[in-house]
Amino acid sequence: MSESKLAGQFFDAAIGLLERVRDEESGNIAAAGAAIADTVAAGGRLFAFGAGHSSLAAQDVVYRAGGLALMNLLAVPGALGVDVMPATLGSALERVDGLAGAVLDSSPAKAGDVLVIISLSGRNALPVEMALNARALGLKVIGVTSVAYAEETRSRHSSGGFLRDHCDIVLDSKIAIGDAELDVDGIEAPFAPASTVVTSAVMQAMMAAAAEGLLERGVEPPLLRSGNVDGGHEWNGRVMTQYADRIFYRH
Repeated sequence: MSESKLAGQFFDAAIGLLERVRDEESGNIAAAGAAIADTVAAGGRLFAFGAGHSSLAAQDVVYRAGGLALMNLLAVPGALGVDVMPATLGSALERVDGLAGAVLDSSPAKAGDVLVIISLSGRNALPVEMALNARALGLKVIGVTSVAYAEETRSRHSSGGFLRDHCDIVLDSKIAIGDAELDVDGIEAPFAPASTVVTSAVMQAMMAAAAEGLLERGVEPPLLRSGNVDGGHEWNGRVMTQYADRIFYRH
């Protein structure tokens, strides 16, 4: 069977972006990992939020094998997009003022915790307001976004600001506006988005840096093991019990 030229081009584009982020964002990723390590070592809690497809990268670090058990998903009802009908409602909810404040006020997040906010464009009301309110509550905010949007589009938040403007640490995914890596004659719309691949890699790199930071601080990283390997369930049970007061995706 012959190879697909366009599939190969997508892999090349994704690999190029991953190399750019590795080389250009290494300092920021290290800083984010250190902030997470400091919070864990100090007894704080960890939260991740993303709306629409940005939620995929947030979910990728919550309750998973090889991940920190303390990372909790800060869920906004309907904001996943695909969990509501019509799916377009999810996009509409990202532009609703006041929604982020209501979610934060009813969440267990408090001063001293870390909140990672993922938003590709960083321009909608929901992620911007989430960052503003979280910092006002005393949380440290790590933003994962494409800075290009802040430089070439207009904010949809009343402040006129973007997610990057209200974070303690910003990780730039380098994704171009439109999030489509391929543009081919004969196909009218650009296609093949790479934001999920790159953003998930940024999140996992940040968590690796956090584990490294905990090791340097003399703290055993509270990691989960795969339940599909022998001893995994027993290991996870011990971790869940030890850190039960900082894990909110279980009851």
